[in-house]
Amino acid sequence: MRNVSLNYKDQNGTFCAIKNVNISIKKGELVSIIGPSGCGKSTLLSLLTGLAFPSEGYILLDGKQMHGTGTERGVVFQHYSLFPWMSARKNIIFGLQQVYKSKSKKDLEEIADKYLAMVGLKDFKNKYPSQLSGGMQQRVAIARAFAMNPEILLMDEPFGAVDAKNRVILQELLLNLWGNGNERKTIIFVTHDIDEAILLSDRVIVMSASPGTVKREIVIDFERPRDRYSLMRSEEYANLRNKLVNLFYDDLIERIGGVEVVL
Repeated sequence: MRNVSLNYKDQNGTFCAIKNVNISIKKGELVSIIGPSGCGKSTLLSLLTGLAFPSEGYILLDGKQMHGTGTERGVVFQHYSLFPWMSARKNIIFGLQQVYKSKSKKDLEEIADKYLAMVGLKDFKNKYPSQLSGGMQQRVAIARAFAMNPEILLMDEPFGAVDAKNRVILQELLLNLWGNGNERKTIIFVTHDIDEAILLSDRVIVMSASPGTVKREIVIDFERPRDRYSLMRSEEYANLRNKLVNLFYDDLIERIGGVEVVL
């Protein structure tokens, strides 16, 4: 993203959602974006999906300016985005049909079953979304995204609607799928959870309050695979977390008169 800004117009005038954003992401990186509500995190993802277009600046994908949507980018939303009238298996097959136009029905079923097994839902392939828990529905959505084999996966708070236990399970599942195979996908992951950002990411991009700009990029150089329980007890983790917390909340501190809040 090069000098990207996005302005909205409504009856009250022009609103600047993000301003002069510059971000470069390498192939195979897992990069998290954090920041206060309304700072433009989801707006960034809308631009990267091609569903919205910059008012200023431009976006390059593999050196070429991006125009619109493309099958090289997959999306996982916070709310599970499954078709309620389709089974888990058919939800995945529907996604596959958009990518693999020439594959047979049997081939598509085999791919769907493979990814359902990878996310632990082999025995639930014929269940409908209403028959699955929230965590299981999100596993289906993640399985569909990986089955479609995009180069880039855009994830908008994908674990925000599940309980704490399922959130941990889904985080581990994502890391296992991301590390599976010879080549890691590029993942851009929006979250409000600082611990989640640290545990998952190669880098964390911290956004400022509206209009959203890039405040800081922090490299997460803990070795992989990461043992969350020993890592979270380490001094290095505590120092990094405190740094991110201060960056995350300093806009709020300014608004309440500079009183430092210890979190």
